Amino acid sequence: MNISELKVLICDDSILVRKKLTDVLKKAGITLLFEAKDGVQAVETYKTIKPDLVFMDIVMPVKTGLDALIEIRDFDADAKVVMASTIGTQSHLVSAIKAGAYDFLQKPVKDEDINKILTKITEG
Repeated sequence: MNISELKVLICDDSILVRKKLTDVLKKAGITLLFEAKDGVQAVETYKTIKPDLVFMDIVMPVKTGLDALIEIRDFDADAKVVMASTIGTQSHLVSAIKAGAYDFLQKPVKDEDINKILTKITEG
């Protein structure tokens, strides 16, 4: 799949994190970007647009990233959801991987880590 054809959903309760991810993804050539600020919005948006890739924070209000991941994977077993966590929440990553996370990122997110995931997605 061509990188410019990817539909990507960014879900994080921090507007700064969403902006950072958006900037990196746009620089990589992705134009179909969608945002959600909590797990509830993430699930609703996923069901509506069925993105190729999701970047999801684990710790969020209303519905956690982990709960949203489980709901999204129940809706679409092929969903590719990349979970992001800070140092203090690494224990959640094990649960996320068990729940079917595609990959994970350590916050603060580095451009090269995002680009590695994009390469993995586009090259199959």
